[in-house]
Amino acid sequence: MKRIILISCLLSVLIASCVSKKRYAELNQRRSEVAGQLTAEKSRYDNCEKAKSAAQTRINTLEATNSALREQINELKNTNAALLNNVGDLATLSRKEAENLEKSLESIREKDLQISYLRDAMSKKDSVTLALVTSLKGALGNLNDEDIEVSVEKGVVFISISDKMLFRSGSYRITERASAVLGKIAKVVNDKPDIDFMVEGHTDTVPIKQPGISDNWDLSVLRATSVVRVLQKDFGVSPERMTAAGRSFYVPVTDNDTAENRARNRRTRIVVLPKLDEFYNMVEEGMKEAAKTSKSD
Repeated sequence: MKRIILISCLLSVLIASCVSKKRYAELNQRRSEVAGQLTAEKSRYDNCEKAKSAAQTRINTLEATNSALREQINELKNTNAALLNNVGDLATLSRKEAENLEKSLESIREKDLQISYLRDAMSKKDSVTLALVTSLKGALGNLNDEDIEVSVEKGVVFISISDKMLFRSGSYRITERASAVLGKIAKVVNDKPDIDFMVEGHTDTVPIKQPGISDNWDLSVLRATSVVRVLQKDFGVSPERMTAAGRSFYVPVTDNDTAENRARNRRTRIVVLPKLDEFYNMVEEGMKEAAKTSKSD
């Protein structure tokens, strides 16, 4: 009898161990998938910053070239004036110098047009960003509420919502108050179907102790997917436009040394993803148009 009881106990332990390993494997796989998505979106974000930096560098280079060419024109004009004074006849200006003068003038016109088109592209991108921020602030209303913040960092729009507005402590279930806020955000993004965005979950450094939630990685992902599901199911936001990501406690806005600071770090952030293809196309078309226009003048 004792032997049977002992064997039963051993079987129970083995079964429990199998279930735990299976749950761990599922969570680990889920975290890997989300980490992959996060890496892709971070790469996309970094590319946007590089594109903006490259565009600004291009403008600076063109302006420097433009200045140098203007100095060259002035030198050629001074040479021309000196020849006219010495000889008294414009015909003394050599054919080569005349050709150089014409080429310099054409190059200046093209560089001026390129700078203009680049500025137009950047201005249009900034205008779209400003319009989105204005719409969000108008929809959310009272932005003095410290629990909601709309900001622009390096040309990217961020909406940060504290966890006490969205979730109960240690939970990933959306509150009724949160549904109202997400509904307002959904109205704005539904009115602008050409934008995509990523929902990021952030936690503090306090370890989670809830059944079914392994750690802060798990909690941050679950909170992000909860927000995405509400936006999709309750407010009709297209799932193809959304990405859910968990950042755990690794991207804090401040130190986790006080209760107030930890509360600031517990947040959900909605990141509007820039359309790099559209910006590149605008710049490319502008460069082609500048070259075409300068040659036709």
